Amino acid sequence: MRSALSESVVFLATVLLGASLAITAFAADKPQTFTGRVSDAMCGAHHMMAGEASACVRACVGKGSKYALVVGDKVYALDTSDQAALDLLDKLADQQAKVVGRANGDTIAVSSVSGAK
Repeated sequence: MRSALSESVVFLATVLLGASLAITAFAADKPQTFTGRVSDAMCGAHHMMAGEASACVRACVGKGSKYALVVGDKVYALDTSDQAALDLLDKLADQQAKVVGRANGDTIAVSSVSGAK
């Protein structure tokens, strides 16, 4: 027969685990701000085409690659269909940018893009 104390401990542990999972899920759904260099998902941090890196970004995107943001050693593919955001990413190719969005693994669902200062 279980004691009332052990049942209370199990109940409390279950409640705390559920609360921490709910907080983690809520925090993951919150938009974050990422600052890094605009690249493309094919090349990532190291461009393969000779010449200017910005030209490589534009060429790769023109061939179907997604824009990417290089943040330190991490490369995030940028997921957006907003034409204004895509135009700004094109303008900011190989420059610092600030991207607001929701990260899911190696992809950011983009909410907004701006030049980084």
